[in-house]
Amino acid sequence: MALPHPTRRAALVAGGMSYFGCDLATRVLAAPAAARPTARSAIMIWLSGGASHIDTWDMKPDAPEEYRGTFRPVDTSAPGVRLCEHLPHLGKQAHHLAVVRSLGDHRRGTGDHHAGYYYNLTGHAPDRTFHQLLNARTPYPTDWPSMASVVALKRPPHPHLPNAITLPHKEGAPEYTRPGQFAARLGVEYDPVFVDGTRERPLDFAVPALSLGGDLTAERLGDRRSLLGAIDAAHRFADDSAANRDYTTYQRKAFTLLSSRQTKAAFDLRAEPERVREKYGRGINAASMLLARRLVEAGVPFVSVFWKGDKELDTLCKSGGGWDTHGNNFNCLKDRLLPEFDRPFAALLDDLHQRGMLASTLVLVTSEMGRMPKIGDRRSGGVAGAGRDHWPACQSVLLAGGGVRGGQVFGTTDKRAEYPDQNPVAPEHIARTVFHAMGIDDLSATDREGRPFGLMDDGRPLTELF
Repeated sequence: MALPHPTRRAALVAGGMSYFGCDLATRVLAAPAAARPTARSAIMIWLSGGASHIDTWDMKPDAPEEYRGTFRPVDTSAPGVRLCEHLPHLGKQAHHLAVVRSLGDHRRGTGDHHAGYYYNLTGHAPDRTFHQLLNARTPYPTDWPSMASVVALKRPPHPHLPNAITLPHKEGAPEYTRPGQFAARLGVEYDPVFVDGTRERPLDFAVPALSLGGDLTAERLGDRRSLLGAIDAAHRFADDSAANRDYTTYQRKAFTLLSSRQTKAAFDLRAEPERVREKYGRGINAASMLLARRLVEAGVPFVSVFWKGDKELDTLCKSGGGWDTHGNNFNCLKDRLLPEFDRPFAALLDDLHQRGMLASTLVLVTSEMGRMPKIGDRRSGGVAGAGRDHWPACQSVLLAGGGVRGGQVFGTTDKRAEYPDQNPVAPEHIARTVFHAMGIDDLSATDREGRPFGLMDDGRPLTELF
């Protein structure tokens, strides 16, 4: 997708010279000292498809009608922080939120989903293969690792559960598996464990190898493990390759999940009181946020919740079922997407707060891009179709907990929410902020072949938020 040519001022804000040179250095890179954050876990909620920033967290009521749309901003529990009128539950929890409004890809992406996933999940700009292949670009083993995998690497292994868990699905799999979700060059040992959930049975998450078949007990499982170990030993002598080590890692993870009672307990949403489940709501995305709370309560360092789309919305919104609202943007947001997000996310913030867990749990809401501020995607009927196209030049993210001060806004956009204005940042700044909140300062690592490398050189943590 070709983006409209920006003005010279917008180009200076979004362009490479401003981003890497003195403009950003003076406006963003100099930050005051802050108290050390205390997060032991993180929950990332990903609004798959690209949520419309101008209709949710960065509204422009004074912009021309063809930009501002039909929604109104309203006051919230945080003085000076205004959100969309169709987020009433979240408005009551806004005193926990920090809204970063000045995030953009600074023309380093492609305008498509794969590059947006990769940049925002890893904090590393898409390489030339993304520009060549666009959404046909599959995950590579040499990719940069996801934030989740970096945290999994840097935290001590959990005694019963994986260090990183993704639910309720692997994004885009199998046809369009999105790059950026994996450990890649770190090796599969640090891949998230992907957990499946469905809209039809939202309480029943399918964890790989979680259920023992037939009369197979944990003791018999141990015997089977010994047998498999003896068989596989011969293969290891013949082929001590990275692929074989990966296979062994998968086996070890599977046996750990199979034999752990604590694993089953953490995933049992029916153990939650009815009043708690009712507070979150009944759908798969609500159940995923509740499960995320249970997992961080059990000590999992990083939980990713990727929005599970609704097939009914695919035709209605030209969206693939998620937040990619190429058509009918306002009705799809008002009637379906915003209510389905608003209630459980507000419940998650309040639940963490009431349990005394918000200070030790960083919560991040993000996606691969924003939406085009000017209404009318030509691919879905233009202005009459009332859609918004992709817009990686500008988006917003929400942060809460983990030492982040609530009730604040960081950065601004221009009058039409087209480009970052004050304090422009990029995905590497968000990744660095996550690592900072979790006390991860050492960003050195070794690749799958044991060679040392640095995990991230660009960006800096937004310490002003703490």
